[in-house]
Amino acid sequence: MENSPNYFDPQVLARLEGLSLRARRIVEGYVAGLHHSPYHGFSIEFAEHREYAPGDDLRYLDWKVFGRTDKFYLKQFEEETNLICTLLLDVSESMAYRGPAAAMSKLDYARSAAAALAYLVLQQQDCVGLTTFDHQVRATVRPGSTPAHWKELIRVMEESSPGRETALAPIFHELAERTRRRGVVIVLSDLFDEVEAVLTGLKHFRHRRHDVILFHVLDPAELDFPFHDVTRFRGLEGWNDLVVEPRALRQAYLKQFENYLRRLQQGCRAAQIDYVLLRTDRSLGLALASYLAARLRRSRM
Repeated sequence: MENSPNYFDPQVLARLEGLSLRARRIVEGYVAGLHHSPYHGFSIEFAEHREYAPGDDLRYLDWKVFGRTDKFYLKQFEEETNLICTLLLDVSESMAYRGPAAAMSKLDYARSAAAALAYLVLQQQDCVGLTTFDHQVRATVRPGSTPAHWKELIRVMEESSPGRETALAPIFHELAERTRRRGVVIVLSDLFDEVEAVLTGLKHFRHRRHDVILFHVLDPAELDFPFHDVTRFRGLEGWNDLVVEPRALRQAYLKQFENYLRRLQQGCRAAQIDYVLLRTDRSLGLALASYLAARLRRSRM
């Protein structure tokens, strides 16, 4: 509607009361209607062929095999169950950061993204679960698919407060062993840990044959380093406070941060992990819609 507010602008999202309302606004606006099932196809795995018998469903005929052999064979699948999506939400202390240009902290932005994705999965009648963590698992909601289940996910996310330091690799290894049934694992984190350790943990999910999507949530100040005057930087996750002249550090900081992002993105690409950078000063609805549309295009190719 022409005169309706842009609910997908972070400034507007920050003023909406309640995580539930923010999530609904995001999904009902930009994301809804992209596809009935943006994750469709990842819970069904081809197993083998068998010969056609009268009465079999013709939708599963393999026409390529027919073209080679002139015989009718059907595709059989190991499981044809609903998708299971697991959300992993980082609630470590660094996620509480909110720079001068952002309307929301990284944690609030990640909560909104997680709530919107959960709502979307439930709308397509699939299952979604949640784990919050810092250096250890803080809360777990087992996968479910009812409206009441979404309210429970929202409650746990709203009650999750920034905790202590991050320890991503041990958490990922632990959860990969716990999450036995193949599905989609969505990680929402600022990923402030050693790159190689993070990638090793994420690869454990891939080894367990999960589809992994990584939403890298960062504040614009962390990406752009817009500081000019002498500034006190408050240490998080065990680091000491520092008073520095930002202009003397800016070039070195940006070079290091760009190198960190490049290594992370290259590692994800090599492991066939979807990497999505989320800036907390940008439209969350547009970011999610853009990613899901691109994912859908890839799945159709």
